[in-house]
Amino acid sequence: MTTRERTYARANNQRMAQYAELWIIARPQEIEAMVQAASASGRLVYLSPPALMGGDDTRQRRYLRLRTN
Repeated sequence: MTTRERTYARANNQRMAQYAELWIIARPQEIEAMVQAASASGRLVYLSPPALMGGDDTRQRRYLRLRTN
């Protein structure tokens, strides 16, 4: 691995370490509580639109990106 490749890999790892990415599957009111807490702490970066699980399941799936530092 060249010096340039090592430098790029290190910088990329540092950028990725700044965020935690989560898929949340829960009832809408549970997700809302999590989102409010993340938003109040200033860690919420991105929240996807809700995706229904399908069938008789009333839960939703959402993607969250949070700051870690």
